[in-house]
Amino acid sequence: MLAQRLALVALVALAGCKKHAADTKSDKPRGDKGNESYRTDTTGYHTDPAVVGSGKTFLVVSEGPLASKVGRDMLAAGGNAVDAAVATAFALAVVHPTAGNLAGGGFAVVHVAKDQDATLDFREVAPGAATETMFLDAAGKPTKASTIGDRAVGVPGTVAGLYALHQKYGKKPWKDVIAPAIAFARDGFAVDAYLHKAIEYKKDLLAASPASAALWLPGGKPREVGEVVKLPELQAALERIADKGADGFYTGPTAQAIVDEMTRGGGLITAKDLAGYKPDWRDPLTFDYRGRHVVTMPPPSSGGVVLEMTANMLRTVDLGKLGWHSAEHLHWLIEVWRRAFAARNELLGDPAYVKDMPLAKLTSQAYADQLASSIQPTKATPSKTIPGLIEGNHTTNLCVVDASGMAVAMTVTLNTAFGNGVTVDGFLLNDEMDDFTSKPGEPNTYALRQGAPNKIEPGKRMLSSMTPTLLEDDQGQVVMVVGAGGGPRIITAVWQTISNVVDFGLAVDAAVAAPRIHHQHLPDSVRVEGEAITREVDKKLRTMGYIMDFSQTPREFGAVTAIVRTQNGWQGAADPRGGGAAIGD
Repeated sequence: MLAQRLALVALVALAGCKKHAADTKSDKPRGDKGNESYRTDTTGYHTDPAVVGSGKTFLVVSEGPLASKVGRDMLAAGGNAVDAAVATAFALAVVHPTAGNLAGGGFAVVHVAKDQDATLDFREVAPGAATETMFLDAAGKPTKASTIGDRAVGVPGTVAGLYALHQKYGKKPWKDVIAPAIAFARDGFAVDAYLHKAIEYKKDLLAASPASAALWLPGGKPREVGEVVKLPELQAALERIADKGADGFYTGPTAQAIVDEMTRGGGLITAKDLAGYKPDWRDPLTFDYRGRHVVTMPPPSSGGVVLEMTANMLRTVDLGKLGWHSAEHLHWLIEVWRRAFAARNELLGDPAYVKDMPLAKLTSQAYADQLASSIQPTKATPSKTIPGLIEGNHTTNLCVVDASGMAVAMTVTLNTAFGNGVTVDGFLLNDEMDDFTSKPGEPNTYALRQGAPNKIEPGKRMLSSMTPTLLEDDQGQVVMVVGAGGGPRIITAVWQTISNVVDFGLAVDAAVAAPRIHHQHLPDSVRVEGEAITREVDKKLRTMGYIMDFSQTPREFGAVTAIVRTQNGWQGAADPRGGGAAIGD
């Protein structure tokens, strides 16, 4: 029934789109690496009706169809957007274990009412015993311990964050919002194609943990599509949270199970670390772009800063007149991202530890103008020259809007898919310590080369790329809710989705599905999704001095979820790259 409803809702939504998907043909000549795939039509927007939906009064979008339905049902039962977001997040912890979690962390941006916006930071923190050099070998070189094994685990923030969010803004009883997740763990859920592929891809990681292997690789083989999985240990952990709130995770049997695993696996998290964890309410980072008021996350998220720097540098550039994914359009995107990511990588960190972080300067229009003035109109700027200008995947996103206009964008993460691969009490542990700078200038899992402000310190929050974001009109009403999963590609994916709607007038399904590019300062190459550009644009960009890299898969360009206000209510889309559903009424 769910699949049929998704298809019906999606077809109705697509009928009202301003721009429809156009059929595209792949043109795959042998190039530098033999994997170039060029666009041969004028659009390149691939949409998938199965991940699109609409609602006259409310809408929920996530990477898990079952989880989206949980959120929709919570709204239909009288809950508000926060109730639905929290219920959806707990459901994702069961049915979307690659990124949905209890033992990870995240950020939430909330529109409560006109002129009332809030952001919650429930990012993981370094254990009290963490040291700056803990991931370096005797020769001073980074090791793999920042992603593999129990030393990779940061003190989890997800449960504390979801509890704090619900306590401040939720309407429904706490037990009610967790009940659907408990039911999934108790009664089971069917493995879908996306989860099957993820297990298959990460089978070696999961096989290294006996508990993970028993859950996801019975008999040594990945769970098959349609196979029903029951998680009784996770059910028990969720029931403790339902009974005792955040204390049901950070103290008692669950906390002891985490500490026992740390002892067994050489990890650093103690009972004191867990009991002492607290989420932080922060002032939102806000700015204007093309008449929209943007509300997003401040540090330790880097996403909002990069978004604002991008918007400021593009203030006088009318992207819509350049032609979507023309060489001129992409040249501007690459150059502003090159500069914004240089600042991000060198200067940002946890504001509680980086007291001299020049946030005001980085987000000022004067500084953006200075950086933009260094962009040459027909020539790439080598990244190695950018630091002189600067002084000084695995996540998942959900979006919710309710009948009152309250909205939530929330991103949660384990860092890489399935975190460090170790299961405790039915849930997976994170590998977020890799988001710190193990050694300044050395690349992490996502090839980000970060600076000393993001060095490892006890109790510190690691720098993040998560970018949950809201856009409001001049009346203070939410007009767009957006976020993504995918490491540093989150930031560029969110920007491109916003720009596709605001600058190019695309409907949300096309805006989310349109092929993307990515640049993050270093490595100095342009990652290009298949059919994102034409052969002619590729040739022109190479002539301008760009190194074009077509080697990554579509999922490596992030997985966006988004909702946009329309004349008939709301339209939303999950990303065809990651699956999911948009369900509303």
